[in-house]
Amino acid sequence: MLSPAQEYEYTYTFFTNSSMPGDWFFSHVSGSGGSSIKNIDGKLPVNEEVFHTPGNALELGYTNAAGGKWTAVIFRPQIRGIDVFRDSEYLSLWLYLKSEMESQMASQALFEIQLMMRDSSLTEGFRLPLMSTNQWLRVLVPLDDFQTGDDKDYPGDVIAIVFSQNSNTNTGAHTVFVDDVEFLPNGSAEAVSLAPVIISAKGYAMHVDLSWDKITDQNVHLVKIYRAEDGGDYKEVGIQQPYINRYADFTGETGKTYAYKISFLNGDYQETELSSPITVSTKPMTNDQLLTMVQEACFRYYWEGAEAISGMARENIPGRHNMIATGASGFGIMALIAGTERQFITRKEAVTRFIKILDFLEEADRFHGVYGHFMSGITGKVEPFFGNRDNGADLVETAFLIQGLLAARQYFSGDNENEKMIRKKITAIWENVEWDWFRKEPDSKYLYWHWSPDQAWVINHRLIGWNETMIVYLLAISSPTHGVPAEMYYSGWASQDKTAQDYRSSWGQSKDGSMYTNGRTYYAVPLDVGVNNGGPLFFTHYSYMGCDPHFITDKYTNYFKNNKAIAMINYNYCMANPKNYKGYGEDGWGLTASDGPFDYSADEPVEWQDHGKLTPTGAIGSFPYTPEESMKALKNYYYNYGRFLWGEYGFRDAFDLTENWCSEIYMGLNQAPQAVMIENYRTGLIWELFMQNDEVREGLRKVQEAGSR
Repeated sequence: MLSPAQEYEYTYTFFTNSSMPGDWFFSHVSGSGGSSIKNIDGKLPVNEEVFHTPGNALELGYTNAAGGKWTAVIFRPQIRGIDVFRDSEYLSLWLYLKSEMESQMASQALFEIQLMMRDSSLTEGFRLPLMSTNQWLRVLVPLDDFQTGDDKDYPGDVIAIVFSQNSNTNTGAHTVFVDDVEFLPNGSAEAVSLAPVIISAKGYAMHVDLSWDKITDQNVHLVKIYRAEDGGDYKEVGIQQPYINRYADFTGETGKTYAYKISFLNGDYQETELSSPITVSTKPMTNDQLLTMVQEACFRYYWEGAEAISGMARENIPGRHNMIATGASGFGIMALIAGTERQFITRKEAVTRFIKILDFLEEADRFHGVYGHFMSGITGKVEPFFGNRDNGADLVETAFLIQGLLAARQYFSGDNENEKMIRKKITAIWENVEWDWFRKEPDSKYLYWHWSPDQAWVINHRLIGWNETMIVYLLAISSPTHGVPAEMYYSGWASQDKTAQDYRSSWGQSKDGSMYTNGRTYYAVPLDVGVNNGGPLFFTHYSYMGCDPHFITDKYTNYFKNNKAIAMINYNYCMANPKNYKGYGEDGWGLTASDGPFDYSADEPVEWQDHGKLTPTGAIGSFPYTPEESMKALKNYYYNYGRFLWGEYGFRDAFDLTENWCSEIYMGLNQAPQAVMIENYRTGLIWELFMQNDEVREGLRKVQEAGSR
């Protein structure tokens, strides 16, 4: 079996940069007694002119009054999967005291710093020492200097840094810029020995992609990017984390020539020499070229961003480095096929990667042939990321994986040993899945989502449509070795018994669609099947990335037609925008499951489940259903919002203009639908491959036959 390895340890960071201009979402300010602090809607302003590392810093512009008090809180962003951290001994932050006063007098106006703990309690305050004005200076505070009165866990129990008016301070107005606020393991760092080298640069319409070799020197804390325009001076324009070996520089201008250099920073922000320059130009792009650009960027998530040992997809980037997600890997397999056909990689490279993936899957944990939701890419063992009950089989995630594998079995059709081996391995994995065992009882009407090796059916979640899980029933019915009766499509997935009605009414908070069929009209669009007005858009993506909905027809509807209706309802809802959120409209739509400013949520076009965030995969993954509307959204998201929304793996997961928030992550479940469904729109490739499987065609025939009885 594969050997274990420790998970990647992140730096415990409170602020490095804000992707959004204006205000910093993860902050809160208040003032009283004549003291005040500059703010935008109660949050700290982001300054893009003064910064320690590019491209911005937080601005604390405050007025001290005798007997008054102002406070500014900087919360640590909670990012899923960033939950393993380096040991921490110091709070490190960089300050720029802007003043025309003498340094000693200006320093007397400085604030004190406290740590806010998980229970909202505050440590004793630390008063800043005297410091020089009008230059960046580092403040390094031992965590032991923050007296808590009892034992606290550093860094895990600290949720925020609190700046507040010093009780013995100069009155008047003052400005301090704050940047690079983080916990570090020591007060001094080793020098970087690695020399920076840019290996490629490619220009697009409004951005440039830079790449360099993977960084092996653990002393590299950040990568700094420099840009010169049209032969001018080099300016600092961005930073990158050391585990990502590329940078997307969104310049916002087309038809310009740029030169780039990079450097490496250690933990003390000491900088290496700059790399040799590389020159590149941005250029106008056609619609077709834009589609290829999006596909290639999303493809990179599964190619460059994959877990190294298994070749499988991570849950999100940034996030856990060693944990892979089974369903996202199935989607990624289809994205890799599209990328191979688009010549982002060679077929030989694809074959090598697929052999790595399949070798891993042969050794990974399985329970009656079914994989867990999350696994270690190093050991193949299940990781119960969603809780101890989820420590075994996940039938839905496995179905998403099998969907991708069956498309790959048809794609790798070559008459050579490697491609024959790929087909043989996929067939063995497919035929080993015991779909029938997941009925729980021999006469069960339903399939069940989870099974635990030590807690059995403790989650007890029946698979009932309408949602993202149709593919489970289609594959279970199609299985040549462990199939279930085709009648289960109607007794389970499309069930109309009381259990199914109650299930749909519960999650939909409505009787609409509780019988599986709907029959109502929403925003001028009739809907045959679906709860409420169809639900989040991932319902129309996940089961249909390989399985072509044109060929799925039951006694209630055709699913290409039904999916198109759901997409149009989503579009029309965002056009109507009943909650008046910023950014919604004909080129701002796509409510679905994604990261959010407060939590992950599955947004849908009903007011109680519309939180104001837009998710690019919602609209872009709907290209086969709504090509004109999807292209409007793609162009809007790239040309108008690309400055904060576009990155190394395409569009970031979601954004909320009302809250002035953009996600920091890319999601394994959300990047692939863009690459794959764009390909299905352009050529139908993945649909065609999946539908070439004889077992699948036979399974669909059985469903249609069962519906006619």
